[in-house]
Amino acid sequence: MSLRSTLEFLLYQWLDAESLNRRPRFADHSRETFDAVLDTCERIAREKYAPFNRLVDTQEPRFDGDQVILPQATHDAQKAYAESGMLSAAQDFEHGGMQLPYTIEAAANAFFAMASVSIGSGMLSTGNANLLMVHGTPLQKEVFAKNEFCGRFSGTMCLSEPQAGSSLSDVATRATPDGEDYAQDPLGARYRLRGNKMWISAGDHELTENIIHLVLAKIPGADGQLPTGTRGISLFIVPKKLVNEAGVLTGERNDVALAGLNHKLGWRGTVNTLLNFGEGKYPVRSTGGGLDGKGAGAVGYLVGQPGEGLRCMFHMMNEARIGVGIAATMLGLAGYEAALDYAKSRPQGRPAGPAGKDATQPQVPIIEHADVKRMLLAQKSYCEGALALELYCARLVDEQHSGTPEAADEARLLLEVLTPIAKSWPSEWCLEANSLAIQVHGGYGYTRDFPVEQYWRDNRLNMIHEGTHGIQAMDLLGRKVLMESGRGLALLEGRIQATAAQAQQVAELAAHAAALTAAWQQVTDATRAAWASGKPGDALANAVPYLQAFGHAVLAWIWLDVALSAQRQNATQSIAANVGRTRAAAYFYHYELPKIGAWLQVVANRDLTCANMPEDAF
Repeated sequence: MSLRSTLEFLLYQWLDAESLNRRPRFADHSRETFDAVLDTCERIAREKYAPFNRLVDTQEPRFDGDQVILPQATHDAQKAYAESGMLSAAQDFEHGGMQLPYTIEAAANAFFAMASVSIGSGMLSTGNANLLMVHGTPLQKEVFAKNEFCGRFSGTMCLSEPQAGSSLSDVATRATPDGEDYAQDPLGARYRLRGNKMWISAGDHELTENIIHLVLAKIPGADGQLPTGTRGISLFIVPKKLVNEAGVLTGERNDVALAGLNHKLGWRGTVNTLLNFGEGKYPVRSTGGGLDGKGAGAVGYLVGQPGEGLRCMFHMMNEARIGVGIAATMLGLAGYEAALDYAKSRPQGRPAGPAGKDATQPQVPIIEHADVKRMLLAQKSYCEGALALELYCARLVDEQHSGTPEAADEARLLLEVLTPIAKSWPSEWCLEANSLAIQVHGGYGYTRDFPVEQYWRDNRLNMIHEGTHGIQAMDLLGRKVLMESGRGLALLEGRIQATAAQAQQVAELAAHAAALTAAWQQVTDATRAAWASGKPGDALANAVPYLQAFGHAVLAWIWLDVALSAQRQNATQSIAANVGRTRAAAYFYHYELPKIGAWLQVVANRDLTCANMPEDAF
């Protein structure tokens, strides 16, 4: 079963993506235009990405002292992707976009993530530009965002710092007004930034004319001290090369210097950097007599209001979290397809009969062994379930932007609750799928003769991309399930109950419906028990087991809903693919869902075994 057929089932049979065309924003689209987008992206991924996945893994980015060198294949892929129009796919026609539903955009981008995740397909540039279209000034949209959408510029997000990591309240990058007329600059209030940013993907390269950094920094108070906490963080546009009001390069380099390249175990085709802002390596002439007159400090333009940078940045961060979930999912699926092909073609062993194994008989393909089937079915249930989850979240994005006010508000709240799952669940369980893919290959899986070891290395990074499991777990249990008096959690429960009620009427799915209802009750009981003492330290001590259990319950719901759709299709036509979906759902219910009991027990008991471990006892 191909990725295309899986996507088409999920899009058209399960999510009814064609119904979006009845909405004014998408009225110019049809099944034919959606399929044309999928055709184009599938072809580009096959021709420009997949053949070079191993090449970009071995020919890592290097700095020659002047610029970052990347393989020609990366340049070709970047050009083909930009020319496809996918960078601006969701934007208005008047802005050069396709007004494409995000559901279709996400599905189309899945081809690139599966073909070669580390070549990249513009996720950061699109997210950067989308943020500016919401929070930027009209001129910032014209000069920066629209040039990113057409592929002329690319974008980054600069949050982490060497001394702060994920603790954004400890951001120390400083932004100082650039002269007395700083507020009058047409491109936005003009500041000079000084600081260091770490782990910046696509932070330096020659793939585009310019790189637009979105940088979190703090504006010092009247006493010269930086404000404490996250409320003092502001957001700035810091271009690598300065531009004028028409978006034309001025020929002057901004004071942004590459301090070094980070070499990770995976995503080796992606440039990852440590950037120094305002160290004076590329002094910029001050237009307002600001700073020390020597030109030190990177020129940055304020986005939104001072102190609201993190609120603005969350627009990009949440998009990126769904993007990371899709990347993790597609790496898992790439490994699954490789393992499935290998299992069908690799002869080894013989089945045992009443008298044992008959050595005179030919060996059988390893897919005939029960344990290999177990490993393949686990991969299928993790990865196809994760893909359904990501597309469901993408459908919620469309609902939020184009639905009725009531439906849009419900979609907003559901996304708040589901985003930590959409990011973290595939990052953990599709990585496990990659591990199983290696095991299916046996000893060959651990060599570079087969691609599965690279898929594992690439996917291992997704557990830390856009926030670790611990961060996502604390966000879920500490904020998302509690927000608006738990209304988002109640909305999710309503949808879970509706699916269970439908499945209860189908003989093959009735037991799953009962198991889902019981599992969700465990989740809600544990949620209340975790907060029973009212002490955040007690509640959040086991936030990660809570995230794991919550995620498994959500995936069980997704699989049951998908199985219902497969059953409806089977009423008129028996399709092997739908048998596969129904069996994958059964696997998840029989082998995976029972795991939540152990996870939720420590949550409900507010077990402090870990939290109370003395430091000197380790």
